[in-house]
Amino acid sequence: MAGGLHGEARAVHEGILRRQSARESSARTYARALPIVPVRARGLTIEGADGRRYLDCLSGAGTLALGHNHPVVLEAIRRVLDSGAPLSVLDLATPVKDAFITELFRTLPPGLADRARVQFCGPAGTDAVEAALKLVRAATGRTGILAFTGAYHGMTAGALAASGGARDVQVARLPYPQDYRCPFGVGGPRGAELAARWTESLLDDPKSGVPLPAGMILEPVQGEGGVIPGPDGWLRRMRKLTADRSIPLIADEIQTGVGRTGAFWAVDHSGITPDVMVLSKAIGGSLPLAVIVYRDDLDVWQPGAHAGTFRGNQLAMAAGTATLTHVRENGLAERAADLGSRMLNQLRELADVFPCVGEVRGRGLMLGLELVDPTAAGPARVDHPSDQHAPAMDQEPCHAPYPAAPELAGAVQRECLQRGLIVELGGRHSAVVRLLPPLTISEEQAAAVLDRLSDAVAAVARSHEEHGPHRGRQHGSAQRAG
Repeated sequence: MAGGLHGEARAVHEGILRRQSARESSARTYARALPIVPVRARGLTIEGADGRRYLDCLSGAGTLALGHNHPVVLEAIRRVLDSGAPLSVLDLATPVKDAFITELFRTLPPGLADRARVQFCGPAGTDAVEAALKLVRAATGRTGILAFTGAYHGMTAGALAASGGARDVQVARLPYPQDYRCPFGVGGPRGAELAARWTESLLDDPKSGVPLPAGMILEPVQGEGGVIPGPDGWLRRMRKLTADRSIPLIADEIQTGVGRTGAFWAVDHSGITPDVMVLSKAIGGSLPLAVIVYRDDLDVWQPGAHAGTFRGNQLAMAAGTATLTHVRENGLAERAADLGSRMLNQLRELADVFPCVGEVRGRGLMLGLELVDPTAAGPARVDHPSDQHAPAMDQEPCHAPYPAAPELAGAVQRECLQRGLIVELGGRHSAVVRLLPPLTISEEQAAAVLDRLSDAVAAVARSHEEHGPHRGRQHGSAQRAG
């Protein structure tokens, strides 16, 4: 009987996947790499139509701060449903919306909270990015935008133009500092300093070809760009550069917000106060919601300057209020900082053991492993010194980062799925295995995630070594930090 039930469940599972493939757009993404059919979910766990259970470290691309179907979220939704309140209200004032704004403002950086305005946008984060770009252009009377290499801000036209994969250049592109693949070949504080100097030069050089822009948009931690945290000192430098030149600074906290990086907002790590914050994903408590929060002196919009039919989603506001409150009252951001740091340290051991793990990086519970091809040699380069004040030329040259290996990252993702672990891929070449577990993940669950991921990496590394020549590499933090 059990075998029959399993076979029946498997048939249902395969039938749904087959119909999806036949009827849905070729633009679908996650469904291609994750051929599962979720039917039940709670916390970190998803159960598929075939009866298999998975640990979900995708979390709706970071949307599920509290995991699937958290009791406080379900209760908030039920209260609205049982109250008879309207579910969609455009931009009318309601008690549900008032409670959401009050809780949201309670969490904002102090320099913004006391003079903030909020605009509810369409339900997706990309629409909030569009609204932010429109706002700073209206407020400054300028049109240009500064954005960064590796950025991801959404899939609508304006958001794509400011993202790293833009095909038509409509914005000025600036270097985003990173260690492993530093555009200046030095990494560390010196690489961040060079990135800041380049930005300053571009803004102050009358022949740079970049007139004074309407705004600068940045992610405090690049997610889709490969889980790259912006150095705190560099972020403070960007804040000063923009403030000194009356350039509004837009912080895209769509994926980094609500405790994800170990602070309630990722900008809190550096202590900066942006002029505009773009918020979505977790703020809706698993339901669609997107807003921008900005300084009151930028509020020059005329009525109707930005709108959206579904900007009055009452269920999302209620779920969002419950989520924001739960994260704040239970110190989940601080817990993410502690647990994420310990997970990061354990994951870094993989880079010491397996040459195909180029670098492990992240902040809080936003973690990534970059997979590389260690059989390919790179040109010599100079790493940044351990003493940031010493000249880089005093260091011995070492190998450049190995080429990104998206095929190995894809193999790790498949091996993880076979072991009941859902992970995402990202980075410039889709070579970064990403972890975005809910902030409610337990110590035991974190250990299980690390065990399954480590086992998957080991299996892929063994296969890679067996099927191709292997060149040893020198292990050590200096080379990995690149």
